[in-house]
Amino acid sequence: MDERAVIVPIPPRSSPTSSYWQDPPHQLATHRTTSELPSSASTVIVGSGITGASIAYDLLAQHDNRSVLMLEARTACSGATGRNGGHTKSASYRAFLDNVQDQGEEEAAKIVRFEYNCMKAVHAFARDHKLECDSWEGETVDIIYDQGQWVRAKEAISEIKRILGDDDPAAQQKFHDASETEEIFLVGGALGSVSYEAGSINAYKFVIGVLELALDRGLNLQTDTLVSSINRSEINRNGWVVETSRGSIRAERVILATNGYTSYLYPAVRGIIVPLRGTVAAMRPGRSLKERLQSTYSFIYGNGYEYMIFRPAGSTFAGDLVIGGCSTKAPKEGLYEWGTTDDTTMDPEIGQYVRDSAAEYFGSRWGEDHPSGRIRKQWTGIMGYSSQGFPLVGSVPYERDLWIAASFQGSGMVLCFHTAKALVTMMNDGDNQKLDEWIGMSGLTMREEVGELGVEYKTLEKDEWGIEQVYMDQYKRSKTSPLRATEVQYVVANLMNKGRHLLAHTILLPSFRLE
Repeated sequence: MDERAVIVPIPPRSSPTSSYWQDPPHQLATHRTTSELPSSASTVIVGSGITGASIAYDLLAQHDNRSVLMLEARTACSGATGRNGGHTKSASYRAFLDNVQDQGEEEAAKIVRFEYNCMKAVHAFARDHKLECDSWEGETVDIIYDQGQWVRAKEAISEIKRILGDDDPAAQQKFHDASETEEIFLVGGALGSVSYEAGSINAYKFVIGVLELALDRGLNLQTDTLVSSINRSEINRNGWVVETSRGSIRAERVILATNGYTSYLYPAVRGIIVPLRGTVAAMRPGRSLKERLQSTYSFIYGNGYEYMIFRPAGSTFAGDLVIGGCSTKAPKEGLYEWGTTDDTTMDPEIGQYVRDSAAEYFGSRWGEDHPSGRIRKQWTGIMGYSSQGFPLVGSVPYERDLWIAASFQGSGMVLCFHTAKALVTMMNDGDNQKLDEWIGMSGLTMREEVGELGVEYKTLEKDEWGIEQVYMDQYKRSKTSPLRATEVQYVVANLMNKGRHLLAHTILLPSFRLE
């Protein structure tokens, strides 16, 4: 896995696998607000998925007259957001016991509430702004087949209810035994199941709607504009020069909303933000199953899971199933999908398993395949995961005016929307109290953390990408504002320089907990 984590990523390729959500593409897909690429901008956002679009919308809501330029390598929202499984689902209980152990009860509870509130906020925004994105809110169910997972789920949910309280909206999980699971959710062979609140959405249409709102506020969107590098400006070391396939741009500040592709542009996070290719399929349900599903699903076994939604009434291809996951069913548990940023291809074994999985889970209740065939479309997309299991968000230490919001662990629809608000709050010098009141975040903002930690560092010679790397000799707590381990973490990685490991470490994002 270590070798896969530091593979040099490739940028987004043209002609990716065709996503169900992007067929047909929206008129904004190839939008360029201006025919010529601007030579300068106050803020450059790289990436037009849910993170980039939400950041642009929130920045422009400030009405501070700063120009905002968004650069997209391919078509608008053609990355992970436009290639996902359509789920808005916060399965926070699955990591809850680990979070309690590592972060404490208070922090673990904040993570649960953050994900739940973000999920609700996405649907509320779609409703309030009348976005036509097939927003559906209802119930999800986790079908559990493994004894260890079943025992752990019971313990975790018991702890959630104890810590958050039985009346907390994020603590309303309900257990079903094997017979109830088969009767209600039409799936046999399970130990039981857990149901709770969730939803589904056409994330592509949602982001297109957010982009349209941002364009109305003055966003300059430039599609088919691949960013090849970002470099500190040589003029007083202020600002950045963004090199693209269409020319150079001078920017006061740069935001990388590039998730799994981030280390392509900022190699210091290689091995910290690790890409993972996922596979998804949209299919017509078996004849016996048609119009019988009322919940979204996850199917959980010992070393992995699949997730599945049904397309709600009124949507295009209503009743279709969209299912993804399955990578651990491949040889070597799909290890070779880590480090991959090529979404123009698909692993044949994983692809076959995805195509077969839904019918196998529902068994005889599936019935005959649709006369037109089971599969409507199948595709891949690139996610981003961090070594700590949390998003990396904030200002990059010692890289003034460079910001990152990435690594959403395959759960972007319950993380990105509120993460964008947190980032914009920090960019506008939002204080701790405001962040804590709005997002429930304890501790210091990154900009304050860097200033108060008293880090001593050295600059190494420029590496093969021309980027100066720094490493930490030591760090110490501020005497006036001591930091708890749950308030700040330093993610440390060995760097690669021309194929050799440097005997040094790089200070990366002290990623605050998204609580």
